[in-house]
Amino acid sequence: MRMICILSLLFCCGGQLVAEETSADRGYQILTSKAYLPPDFDQAVLEDLWKVWPEEQRAKAEQATPEERRAMIYSYYGIMQRPGSETTPLGYVVTPEQKWVMNCFTCHGGKVAGTVIPGAPNSHLALHTLTEDVSKIKLQQLKKLSHMDLAAIGIPLGTTHGTTNSVIFGVVLDSLRDPDMNFDRTRKVPQLLHHDMDPPAWWNVKRKQKIYADAFMTKNHRVLMQFILIPRNHAQKIKSWEADFEDILAYIESLEAPRYRWPVDESLAQQGKQIFNDHCARCHGTYGDDGDYPEKTVAIAELKTDPVRLQSLPPAYRAALNQSWLSRYGKDPVVEDPGGYVAPPLNGVWASAPYFHNGSVPTLWHVLHPAERPKIWKRTENGYDKQKVGLEISSFPKLPDNLSIRQKRSYFDTSQFGKAASGHDYPNALNPSEKRAVLEYLKTL
Repeated sequence: MRMICILSLLFCCGGQLVAEETSADRGYQILTSKAYLPPDFDQAVLEDLWKVWPEEQRAKAEQATPEERRAMIYSYYGIMQRPGSETTPLGYVVTPEQKWVMNCFTCHGGKVAGTVIPGAPNSHLALHTLTEDVSKIKLQQLKKLSHMDLAAIGIPLGTTHGTTNSVIFGVVLDSLRDPDMNFDRTRKVPQLLHHDMDPPAWWNVKRKQKIYADAFMTKNHRVLMQFILIPRNHAQKIKSWEADFEDILAYIESLEAPRYRWPVDESLAQQGKQIFNDHCARCHGTYGDDGDYPEKTVAIAELKTDPVRLQSLPPAYRAALNQSWLSRYGKDPVVEDPGGYVAPPLNGVWASAPYFHNGSVPTLWHVLHPAERPKIWKRTENGYDKQKVGLEISSFPKLPDNLSIRQKRSYFDTSQFGKAASGHDYPNALNPSEKRAVLEYLKTL
């Protein structure tokens, strides 16, 4: 019987047995090959971006080989290279005409300790800086500005590298659609509360029934289509792509959390597991073959983390989504007053730094030591802190003097609006040895 089941997954092609393509396989292929948006720029623009860099970086790029310069451009803007390819980007579809079109991996394909992992948060992405520089080069090359270039004039795309104003992108795009997805410029857009978000790890989507930081949307494939609701994509076109996004969701839910790469003190981790189950599992769930995730929303008054994300979606906006095609007209209910944030699953948590919904906490050690969270910090590009489990950083009492706006984007300043690292003080109930044990256990999830 088992052999029959295995053979049922295969078909004969040219005398060879070939594995049947799955929905998840199609989802990855669609994400990396099909354009749902207009191009952001073309290859000629990309290759000239270094020409508008600050003098020191520009001088280095000018002396570099084309291959070295491409790697410098990728590094400068947080563009990830597709695994298995030396030149192809992960976060863009490159058309036969060499036009670059953003896909979901721009934010959800990141680099951890120097290795690109599809589905990991892209904590390197410098989206606003990239868009600014693209606009400058287009003007030099006498090319038209794109939707992203124009959007960046009025909306901040991200004030700190690795985070974006993605929630507000969705608010604007959703609000200009009627319940049947027809674009209507006369519809009212709510007051916009701009703020930055850290993209969540995709490999935990399978454990959730609801998505987003406040778990207000019931998970379905239509919700994933929010970011392609630009005016040129009319309702009929949007709906014709629905099957594609069923496959994309299947791909996302096929992802497994990466395993911690370095040695683990198994004895200490076992101690940490018991402490975690006693103190943390009621919200974050249990792990292993019999693991259970409660998907618990914690009231903001108890959690005390930054409230701006919660406040940014007005009740009327949430209520409109409950009547929308995106929620299947309420069959996939929208929570109109979530009241707090959901405690996320922690599978692969070692690889999803920085932490909290706004990306304000650089390591798990800092999560466990609330009083020690840095006020201002800056990460290295590929360094990984194995002791504190997370980003390798330098911390600062204040921002260095005379920084340009683009230089400030490489620092995370927790005093800024929507960027607080406060709250989630539960670890204060643990003593230092218990915290060490829990930190070791978190490496194993």
